[in-house]
Amino acid sequence: MRKAGFVGTRWLGVGLAAALAVVTLSLALTGQLGLYINPESAWFAVSMAVVVLIGTVASFALPLGAEADHGHDHGQGHDHDHDLGHDHDDDAAPVEHPRHPAAVGATVVGGIAASGVVVLALALPPASLSAELAMSRDVGAPPLFGGASTVQLASTGDTASFGVGEWSTTFATATNPDAFDGDPVELTGFVTPSEDGGFGLTRLVITHCVIDAQPASVPVLAPSDAPDTGQWVTITGTVRSSSDGRLAIDAVSVESIPEPEDPYEY
Repeated sequence: MRKAGFVGTRWLGVGLAAALAVVTLSLALTGQLGLYINPESAWFAVSMAVVVLIGTVASFALPLGAEADHGHDHGQGHDHDHDLGHDHDDDAAPVEHPRHPAAVGATVVGGIAASGVVVLALALPPASLSAELAMSRDVGAPPLFGGASTVQLASTGDTASFGVGEWSTTFATATNPDAFDGDPVELTGFVTPSEDGGFGLTRLVITHCVIDAQPASVPVLAPSDAPDTGQWVTITGTVRSSSDGRLAIDAVSVESIPEPEDPYEY
């Protein structure tokens, strides 16, 4: 029973860590790590995965169960009074303290959950976040990843490198919408519903990893019916300012495309 416990402890420690390290390195080698983290952070994730694998190999030099040995040798460094009628055996095995059933149950449940996550990561193919998830995260507020510098850059006309995220920030915070009227755009994203006619062109923007992914969307006025929700498209057109000060993209063409290899903006 104790040996099974030691094996379980080793699995929950270096076992799960090594499995996640293998997944990380596999994604990096296949160019799919960007589906989960910002490419600028890939070097750190890969470095840590290599360190974990080195530590895993080194852990095999540690005897099974050694991590549970807290140094129960009371014969060294302690001054015990053996004249009090106590028969103390320095060679006796360390006493195991019983664990509370609730603690055991929590450990088992947590271990199963963690193991399940790792097994799914190993078994399931890499995939991007869905359009449905993007819409569920859209709270209708201006995006948090843009700032005044984006609007200032847009006001100079230097928008050739703008993606959906930058235009979304500009649309939400511009104080002089007419300054952008007529700007040409070519953007790629997936289709989301819009209450103002046309559709929304949406992209998930990542700061560090998919956990912090935020949806960015711009309204598109299309010359024909909107494609299906979730369909990836590339649009070309111009920015138009309406009489009420709202900005939208007047699309000249809407081309359906497969999902890009890198579906996020950063």
